[in-house]
Amino acid sequence: MTFWDIIGWLVIGLIAGWIASMVMGRGGYGVVGDIVVGLIGAFIGGLVARLLNIGGPSASDPISWVSLIFAIIGAIILIAILRAVSGGRARA
Repeated sequence: MTFWDIIGWLVIGLIAGWIASMVMGRGGYGVVGDIVVGLIGAFIGGLVARLLNIGGPSASDPISWVSLIFAIIGAIILIAILRAVSGGRARA
C-alpha cells in the first residue's frame, strides 16, 4: 500500500461519511468523524456485498466508484446502528 493509496482511502472515507451523514440527517460528524464513519462504512459495505454475493469493491481496484458506493451504504448502516444504540441523540 502506497502513500497515495492511504490518501485515496481517507478521501473515500471522508466523502462517504459526509454523504451518509447528510442522507441520515442531523449534519456531519466533523472531518475526522466523517473519515472514521466512512472508513468503517467501507468495511461494512464490503462485508455486506460479499455476504449477498453481489460483488463489491475489488482488491485490484480498491479506490473506485464502486468502493465509494459501498462505503456510503456501509456508513449509513453504521450511523443507523450508532443511533439505535445511543437512543438517537444528536451531536450538538
